[in-house]
Amino acid sequence: MGMREISNIYRLGVKELFSLRRDVVLMALIVWAFSFAIYNAATGFSHDLRNASIAIADQDGSALSLRIADALLDPYFQPPKSIAERDIDTAMDSGAFTFVLVIPPRFEADIVAGRNPEVQLNIDATAMMQAGIGEGYISNIITQEVTTWLGGKSAWAGQNRSDAASIVTRYAYNQNVQSEWFTSTMEIINAVTMLSIILSGAALIREREHGTIEHLLVMPLSPIEIMLAKVWANGLVILIACMMSLVFVVQLVLGVPIAGSALLFMGGVVLYLFFATALGIFLATMTRSMPQFGLLFILVVLPLRLLSGGSTPLESMPETLQNIMQFSPATHFVKYAQAILFRGAGIDVVWPEFLLVFVIASGFFAFSAMRFRKSIAQMR
Repeated sequence: MGMREISNIYRLGVKELFSLRRDVVLMALIVWAFSFAIYNAATGFSHDLRNASIAIADQDGSALSLRIADALLDPYFQPPKSIAERDIDTAMDSGAFTFVLVIPPRFEADIVAGRNPEVQLNIDATAMMQAGIGEGYISNIITQEVTTWLGGKSAWAGQNRSDAASIVTRYAYNQNVQSEWFTSTMEIINAVTMLSIILSGAALIREREHGTIEHLLVMPLSPIEIMLAKVWANGLVILIACMMSLVFVVQLVLGVPIAGSALLFMGGVVLYLFFATALGIFLATMTRSMPQFGLLFILVVLPLRLLSGGSTPLESMPETLQNIMQFSPATHFVKYAQAILFRGAGIDVVWPEFLLVFVIASGFFAFSAMRFRKSIAQMR
């Protein structure tokens, strides 16, 4: 490729940037996707237990039951309210409490005697996320308090015994298990995929709908020059928006620490953009209007987003599906993005994923270029 071709690609790319600047809807979408959407995803829907309402129907009134109530602390639970057993159904029906714990009579005495009494936990499962997580929290709190109490109060006290093993759980990379750390960075990854496909595809459809594609066809330009101009221009916009979002929204506003190199992550974004922008152009050649492109976009992007490992771990999927998704650059993009941003991995760790994305993206880019050349030839 000579200097003339490079100059053509540069000037066409600048034209794309000016065209995008005049598209108010797409500009608003870029700003929203890399700012408000990320903030709302991180703060509007939490996977953690925060300020859950709980009441206790304490029919024992013992020191052990009071100890359990005192262990239900902020920020996970609101201060426990005392409730009579006859009022439980009314309180649950009105949504006053998410959890109601019922401690039976003679609870402490039965524990000391080794009779294993049952404790009832009523859960309002309409608060589905808090219900599932809170049940585990409360069960662990009760078990821990009872175990501590048994250390000096049970019939085993004074005996020379030792546990066979003691399990100690430690969380790596996110010690407080704050969901916004994970959600915000994954939203950036999803925004890169979504916007790069939309911008590159919309650029081609915009040329077709405005009739400017015919102007390009009469110029001494090759299809690959037109395609590369759309790729670098729209990719540059996504790259800048991604970097600004990572710095200003994720790190400054949300206070999420980035463990690895932001420059290394941006290098990975550049590799992935070759695939995503080429995919957008490929989808645009399969459609005639933006509504058609939007419908096809949904059919393609949703599987990429759900099956790439960003929403659910890849290991939890069927093995056949895992093997199929190894051919998707989105899967490897999520892998090295998480490794860099969460675990502080360097190039010595992520280079195999970088290489796979480069190889797969190059192959698909070549295929998209062939499809684009064929589409251009049919217009001449």
